[in-house]
Amino acid sequence: MQKFIEDNSLRDRLYIFKDRKEAGMLLAQKLSGYKGTDGIILSIPSGGVPVAAEVAKDIVLPLDLIIVRKVQIPYNPEAGFGAVGPDSKVLLNEELLRSLYLSEKEVEQQIQMTIDMIKRRDKLFRKGLPFPSAKDKVVIIVDDGLASGYTMLSAIDFVKRHKPQKIVVAVPTALDRTVDRILPHADELVCLNVRSGWSFAVADAYENWYDLEDDEVISILKYFHPDQE
Repeated sequence: MQKFIEDNSLRDRLYIFKDRKEAGMLLAQKLSGYKGTDGIILSIPSGGVPVAAEVAKDIVLPLDLIIVRKVQIPYNPEAGFGAVGPDSKVLLNEELLRSLYLSEKEVEQQIQMTIDMIKRRDKLFRKGLPFPSAKDKVVIIVDDGLASGYTMLSAIDFVKRHKPQKIVVAVPTALDRTVDRILPHADELVCLNVRSGWSFAVADAYENWYDLEDDEVISILKYFHPDQE
């Protein structure tokens, strides 16, 4: 049976985290039971990295990346109609895609752009190293929030094929409908700030919100992997 953990005092509130670092510190408190277990934290870059870093420091688990990315809508790159996993497996939001009236060529172009970006990020952030073993481990997948949830679904699908003991999804904020979408696919979902309504943006949970530069991601990763150049 799937387990869901939230902070009821934060339900439907806006701008409750100073930044991603503070959100990660608060999220770590809800994950303290995993301290010292045979587990690994997988962060979704870029925004999930500073959140996951604080969790990893607090509960003393190794940190790595799971590089998944939404397939962007051509005329609205902040939104996506699906996601691509680290192994280039594509997961599409078919219902949304039908409403966009994109041509087959446009869809294929957006998917290929996403695949190319994942490969570039893997080379830049992970140096192309093999994916860490998840077999029989507790895998905690961390991002800075869940909007549609398709990027997270893609990450979960990839991890499941590596036969973990347990999959925990941990995010500071999420849309309530997306929580319902994700929960059946994970063993546990931890979300501090659940919000409802038709309009939702991950950024609205943070006082200080910005897009992370690649250098900042690399700097955080060096703390956990100082031997990688």
